Amino acid sequence: MQQDGYETVLVSGVVPPGEDDMAYVAAQANLSPLIIPEMSREISLRDAITVWKLFRLLLREKPDLVHTHTAKAGSVGRAAGFMYRWLTPATLIGRPRPCRFVHTYHGHVFHSYYRPAKTRFFLTVERLLARLVTDRIVVITEQQRQEINETFRVGTPQQFAVIPLGIDLTVYDHWQNRRAAFRHELNVAFDEILIGIVGRLTEIKNHRMFLKAAAVFKKNQQARVRFVVIGDGHLRSKIEEEVDVLGLRDDVCFLGSRQDPENFYPALDVLALTSLNEGTPLSVIEAMANARPVAATAVGGVVDLLGATLSQDPGRPFAIHERGISVSSGDAEGLSQALAFLIANEALRGELGDRGRAFVLQNYDKQRLIADISALYAQLLNTPVPANAAIDRNLSPSIFGRRQG
Repeated sequence: MQQDGYETVLVSGVVPPGEDDMAYVAAQANLSPLIIPEMSREISLRDAITVWKLFRLLLREKPDLVHTHTAKAGSVGRAAGFMYRWLTPATLIGRPRPCRFVHTYHGHVFHSYYRPAKTRFFLTVERLLARLVTDRIVVITEQQRQEINETFRVGTPQQFAVIPLGIDLTVYDHWQNRRAAFRHELNVAFDEILIGIVGRLTEIKNHRMFLKAAAVFKKNQQARVRFVVIGDGHLRSKIEEEVDVLGLRDDVCFLGSRQDPENFYPALDVLALTSLNEGTPLSVIEAMANARPVAATAVGGVVDLLGATLSQDPGRPFAIHERGISVSSGDAEGLSQALAFLIANEALRGELGDRGRAFVLQNYDKQRLIADISALYAQLLNTPVPANAAIDRNLSPSIFGRRQG
């Protein structure tokens, strides 16, 4: 965002052992994040150290605006921000430090992550942070805005802005040329169907549903199908044990973490997603960027990506949308039937893939994201809107918090 006059400092924590570390993304952009080793996902006494270090960083940098992302960084970052804003002698005359605070929800932890008591605690914290220190709350889908604001009563409608994700889509140009190479690496025959799931091996992704669906499919179908799990995490050993229990050792391949999505997505015939909770799943956007059809649980922002329902036969446990197929959360039998339907309908796979790619190219480009964020910052800081900022993308104050079209 330097082109729009913003000087930035990127602050990050650490990921648990066995989780994917995306520090390579910063390295590729020639960025050196400031790492706070005490900042990690789980709650601990080290969080107090994190808040103190962030507070001292704010005193040193004197930022005009602080933008936090994810649950933990959002909590400790805004707690430090509250201290920075109000712990100043000028507060006595009603003049706190002039700094604006933005928080982006990429998902949320208000269901399916923790036990009820812990979930209620997190929800209370988020409501307080929204009220006391957050100027704008960014969500990445309209469905997510409705869920966080209207269902869980976090923030006010005026605080919300819907700004979809944006990624570098140019890396997926000419995806057709890379399809054969990765399938050759996996020793997948030309006429075999390859179904993949991409994501962290953690509870919220519900890989067990994916494996159960694979077992049901194997029992009922004759088509030559292989299943591939891309990603890593603390549940890998348990998931591999589940593969053996279900008799899928010859049908499921674990690839671990990969940093070449431009190669493995084109090799897939279908992307599956079985999450219990999602914001906007990047794997679905990337699969669509490669014209891959999607079969996914209808949770969170997934429904916005799949689009309007085109067909929903009462006798089928799945619905056909503009850009994919949805099933109910936890319904392995339904996912198996959805996969079987896609495999038997090659033309439908092509249509869904083409519509998905066109949708992603129009709505999820990185430059569009930068323009939207620039417009948001300009409004908060009361500065001129950068010339390339898409202020007409429903970010004007009169309709802030509602994204249409």
